[in-house]
Amino acid sequence: MSKLRVNAFTLSLDGYGAGPDQDLNNPLGVGGEALHKWLFGTRTFRRMVLGKDGGTTDTNEAFAARSFENVGAWILGRNMFGPIRGEWSDETWKGWWGDNPPYHVPVFVLTHHKRAPITMEGGTIFHFVTDGIHSALEQARSAAEGKDVRVGGGVATIRQYLHEKLIDEMHLAIAPVLLGRGENLFAGLDMVKLGYECSEQVATELATHVVIKRS
Repeated sequence: MSKLRVNAFTLSLDGYGAGPDQDLNNPLGVGGEALHKWLFGTRTFRRMVLGKDGGTTDTNEAFAARSFENVGAWILGRNMFGPIRGEWSDETWKGWWGDNPPYHVPVFVLTHHKRAPITMEGGTIFHFVTDGIHSALEQARSAAEGKDVRVGGGVATIRQYLHEKLIDEMHLAIAPVLLGRGENLFAGLDMVKLGYECSEQVATELATHVVIKRS
C-alpha cells in the first residue's frame, strides 16, 4: 500500500530543520548547510543532485539511497521551492536545482498563490496546490500510481501532516550541530499522543539516523 513518507530530513541537536533568515544566498537558512554534511558526500547525493560520480558507500549512503526508493511523487512546502514570497512576481524562477531537478516525478508545491505547472527535464513536473495539504496528498497519490509519496519539507509542511496523523514513516538524520533558532520540528507536537514511536536507530560520525513510524 502506498505510504506517505519523510526521508533524509535533517535536524539539529536542538530540533531545527533549517536555519533562520532563508534567502537566495542561504537556501537552508543561516547555518543550515552544516546540518547536511552526512548527505553531501554520499554517492546518491552526488549522482542525483550534482550529476557526478563517486561518493561514500557507508551507512549514510544506505539511508540516502533508501530515501529515493519507490517514490512516485513528492510534496514540498513553498519555501522548499524557492525564496519568493507572496504573488509569483518572478515566474522565471523554477526552483533551486537548475533545469534537471533531482525528483524525476511529479512534485506538488503548497502555496497560497496560483501558478501554472512547470515541466522540467528528467520527468519532474512542478504542480502548485492552493487548496491545502489534503488536496496536495490526494493529487500526489493519484500521480504516484501506487508508489509512495515523499514529503520533502520544510518543517511547517511536515508538521501539518504529522498533526493530521497522515505520515506513515519518517526518517530523520540528527546532525551534531546546534542552530539556536530557526524552524523547530517537534515544538508543541505530542508525538506519543499522535501515535508515533521510534522503530530504528543507527549512529554514524556525521549523524544519528532514526526512523519513526505510526504505532
